[in-house]
Amino acid sequence: MIKKTLCFSNNSYLSLKNGQLVIDSKSNAVFLTRPIEDIGIIILESKMITLTSALLNALLENNVAVIVCDDRHMPSGIMLPLIGNSLLTEYSRSQLTATLPLKKQLWQQTVVAKISNQAALLKREQKETGCMEKWSSLVRSGDPDNLEARAAIYYWKNFFSHNPLFKRGDDSFFENSLLNYGYAILRAVIARSIVSAGLIPHLGLFHSNKYNPYCLADDLMEPYRPFVDDLVKNIIENHKANTELTTEINLSKEIKQQLLSIPVLDVHIGKTRRPLMIAANQTATSLVDCFRGEKRKITYPVL
Repeated sequence: MIKKTLCFSNNSYLSLKNGQLVIDSKSNAVFLTRPIEDIGIIILESKMITLTSALLNALLENNVAVIVCDDRHMPSGIMLPLIGNSLLTEYSRSQLTATLPLKKQLWQQTVVAKISNQAALLKREQKETGCMEKWSSLVRSGDPDNLEARAAIYYWKNFFSHNPLFKRGDDSFFENSLLNYGYAILRAVIARSIVSAGLIPHLGLFHSNKYNPYCLADDLMEPYRPFVDDLVKNIIENHKANTELTTEINLSKEIKQQLLSIPVLDVHIGKTRRPLMIAANQTATSLVDCFRGEKRKITYPVL
C-alpha cells in the first residue's frame, strides 16, 4: 500500500485516538482523522504545532518518518524508529561485518546508476551525453577517480536550460531551494526504507561523516536524485508556461504540494513500474541481500 505524506503548515494540535491521527486545526477549526497505518511521512513545518507523546510513539511504532522544519520552513531533521525490523540484530550484524572491498563494489554500482540516470535526463533534453556514458563505464570499485563529481559538474552545467549560469549549492539560485526541499523528502523516504529493512542508517558505504546520522541514506539516495531533478525542472517549466516570465519561483504552498508527490512518483525498477517509496524499499532490501551474500548487486531505479 502507498503510504501518505502529510504536511502541517499551520497552527495544529495533533493527537492519537483509536489508532487514528486526530488533527485539530486551530486556525480554521477543522477537525480531521487519518489512520496511522496509512501514513509514511509527516512534515512539521509550523512552530505552532503541538503533538502528544502517545501520537509520536504510535508514529514511530508504525515506521513513520517525522520531519521537522527550521525557521525558513526547510526540513532540518528526521525522526525514525530505533527498531524498524524484527530481524534488526541479524541484518545489522551483516552490515557491520561487510568487507571494505564489498562496500567499494556497492558504491561503484551506486555511482554508475546515478550517472546513468543523470545522462538519461540530459539525453531527454537533447544534450550531449557521450562523456557521461563514458564516465559511467569507467567507474572503478570505490570510484577512486571521483567520476561522480566530474559527471555532476557537467550535469549541472547543462541541466537547467533556462539558466545556464546555475550553480548547485549557491543559495542565490531559487532552483536550489526547490532541489533542497525535494532532496530532504527523498532522504526521509530512503532513511525510512533503510530502517524498515533492518539496517543502521548512519553506517554508509561511502559517506562517513561522523556528524551525519544518515550516511547510508545519503549513499542510497544518489541514483534517486535525478527523479527529483526531473520533477523540479517540470515545476519550473510549468510555472514559466502559465505565468509571466520571472527570474524567481518562491517555495510556495502549491510548489511544496508538488514536491510532496516525490514518494509516489512512478519509477522503473527491475522489470516493473513502482511508486518511488516502494522502489526505495526494494533497494534497501536488495542491499541487505548483498550484505548477507545472497546477491551481488543493489537494485536501483532506471530513468
